[in-house]
Amino acid sequence: MAIEVTDANFDEVVLQSATPVLVDFWAEWCGPCRMIGPLVAELSDDYSGRAVIAKMDVDTNPGTAAKFGIRNIPTILFFKNGEVADKQVGAVPKTILASKIDALL
Repeated sequence: MAIEVTDANFDEVVLQSATPVLVDFWAEWCGPCRMIGPLVAELSDDYSGRAVIAKMDVDTNPGTAAKFGIRNIPTILFFKNGEVADKQVGAVPKTILASKIDALL
């Protein structure tokens, strides 16, 4: 299961992580977000112990979304060493997300 991150714990969970982090910026009302939600959950299982897989609801956490310029959802940011290392906007197959995580491991 992906970790739910908030404006309050984003720095601790994402920016201070010793492993790569995938953050799925989403909203309940977003159809494409609901399409990739199960893929993100699968990635959480696939990369357990090797990467942090997280989700952030942009409606309840507007500060972090604004800080990273999230204008379209779903947007997935990939972090390594506290910095944005890659980005994916829109619904894509699981293989694309996995290859982006693999590149950071």
